Amino acid sequence: MQLTASGFLFDMDGTLVDSTHVVEAVWSEFGERHELDPAVILDYAHGRQAIDTVTHFLPATDSGERAALVRALVAEELTRTDGIVEVPGAAALLDALIQAGAPVAVVTSAPRELAATRLRAAGVREPAVLVAAEDVEHGKPDPECYLLAASRLGVPIEQCAAFEDAEAGLAAARASGARVVVIGGHSSATTDGLVRRHDYEGLRVLPAGHGAWAVELRAAS
Repeated sequence: MQLTASGFLFDMDGTLVDSTHVVEAVWSEFGERHELDPAVILDYAHGRQAIDTVTHFLPATDSGERAALVRALVAEELTRTDGIVEVPGAAALLDALIQAGAPVAVVTSAPRELAATRLRAAGVREPAVLVAAEDVEHGKPDPECYLLAASRLGVPIEQCAAFEDAEAGLAAARASGARVVVIGGHSSATTDGLVRRHDYEGLRVLPAGHGAWAVELRAAS
């Protein structure tokens, strides 16, 4: 089958970049410091902004303390890039889309500096439009980030394809009105009826005319 769209929106962690071991290590250490179950934290945190996760698990802390905790978490994450790799085929697909002239954006819950660091570490090109945590008032699962990305690309959200891997991001993408592709193995009511790919290996980009591009999707690998 072919997925035809006029704009392409990609989450980062778990969708373009495999940073699982870093994310799990940092949040596990956070949980141990605050006597919280790391597994419960990770289940909630994936796809969300760090400030939302800290607020959820430490609601009694004041805003200044929460902001300081997030700064410390991000500073630690910035030092950990060993082992961060692309999701197979991600770099080639982004390069092909950009070279074909397709509007492309990264839409991430990470701060901009961390997003740029991880994309660079994985060898994935940063597109001209990157919507990061500091660009929105409401993080995923709110659709604000996807709507903003489509606006910055100048493409109606209904004509965009969004690629996501985590529950919060998938909910945001669906709520935005974009066509959604699941990357990876996450399954829930949110993913029912959606196209799924485990990675991007072997995908081709073809011009579809009238300001649109088609990505050939084979059965999920």
